Amino acid sequence: MSSVSALNSLLDSTSSTSGIDLSQILQAATGAASTGIDVTSAVNSAVTAAQAPETAWKNQETTLQSQATALTQLQTDATNIDNDVQALNSITGPLSARTVTSSDSSVVSASAASGSAVGNHTVVVTSLASTASWASGTVASATTALAAGSFTITDPTGTTTTISTGTGTSTLNDVAGTMNSDNLGVTASVITDANGARLAIVSNTSGAANNFTVTAGTGGLTFASAVTGANASLTVDGIQIASASNTVTGALPGITLNLLNASPGTNVSLAIAPDTTQAATAINKFVTDYNQAVSDLNTQFTFSGTSEGVLATDSVVRSLQSTLQGALDYTYSPASGTTSMPNLSSMGISVNNDGTLTADSATLNNALQNNYSDVQNFFQGASLNGFANSMDQQLTSFISPADGAFTVDLSSISTEYKGLQTDISNFETDYITPLKAQLTSEYSQAEILLQQLPTEMQQINTELGLNKNSSSGG
Repeated sequence: MSSVSALNSLLDSTSSTSGIDLSQILQAATGAASTGIDVTSAVNSAVTAAQAPETAWKNQETTLQSQATALTQLQTDATNIDNDVQALNSITGPLSARTVTSSDSSVVSASAASGSAVGNHTVVVTSLASTASWASGTVASATTALAAGSFTITDPTGTTTTISTGTGTSTLNDVAGTMNSDNLGVTASVITDANGARLAIVSNTSGAANNFTVTAGTGGLTFASAVTGANASLTVDGIQIASASNTVTGALPGITLNLLNASPGTNVSLAIAPDTTQAATAINKFVTDYNQAVSDLNTQFTFSGTSEGVLATDSVVRSLQSTLQGALDYTYSPASGTTSMPNLSSMGISVNNDGTLTADSATLNNALQNNYSDVQNFFQGASLNGFANSMDQQLTSFISPADGAFTVDLSSISTEYKGLQTDISNFETDYITPLKAQLTSEYSQAEILLQQLPTEMQQINTELGLNKNSSSGG
């Protein structure tokens, strides 16, 4: 078969099997454009056209990714709000935090656990707790060789430990190191001054019950002085208290007293009150996180050009928007009596036109200073069933890791995305890759045949006598 016939046959088969544009081949065959085919360019052009369905799938993937990103952000927003209201509803949270003010913090300071009773107390510190200690006689230096000998330590339980000097513990530094590694309930150190070096042994725990004794044996170290441990003595609201430590717990429920100085004639007043700073911070954090969620929701329903956000038609998103708006309508009604803080607006939190909140700091601080229990009751109710619990219950249906609306929605998007990935992979494997191979082969054959055309055309012209020199004719 001639190149011309082969080319015609190839053109027919290529047109019918691939549906590609053969203008390049036709131009090359007739000499209208070039004498060859850019096989790679031609194949890529045909494959790109064939990938139209794949392009649509990838566009869908992009949309799904955008939806997943936006949903995840809203899920985070809702979770932040839920964390805020859970904290406001906690008996150990910011609304239960306490501050303690001391009239003389140089004598005694204090801290209070969450939920401690609010009130005033009087403390008098008669004496501080002290720690038992012993000191050895003086030697020249911390590294002076000690004579062979021993001494015995008897702890508060009567257990004795003998420390040898001389071999292995030949200096004060050695003795201190050995004692500290033996965990004897004391700390040994070497004190050096102008007179020389001494071994100091101090109990790790203060108080009379933690006294210990040191008995020198023959040779070695002597012990020249001792300090006896003693309990702190104080009164709390007129009640006498002894404490082995200068950190006193249990005298007042939930209150830790830090005794700093003895001042027998000084009455120190301690005022335990709600921590309004922590409360205000927690409430303002709720407002901030609520506003972030509303702003992100508003973005989905705001037109940009001619379209809304990628989640404008998502039922979960619309439901969250409705839930957040509705939650603000909560009103607290005590079972008995009245309240000065029945709703958010009563404490200075108002709703703006765009659905966000504004907290008036002056009004909020006034409410916390003068009506703290009413503010706490609004959020916590009579038994942790107030505004905070109400909002928590509503948000749980959205953010539950097991079956929350966001979890289900994101799972559905993930499944759809994976399905598109599978379709694209299969399309590439089953159709595009074979098509590319086929087109490459067919275009390459066409290129070879085109390269043969000039020679065959020359032969035909010769046979037809078309190549004779026109000047030699008659």
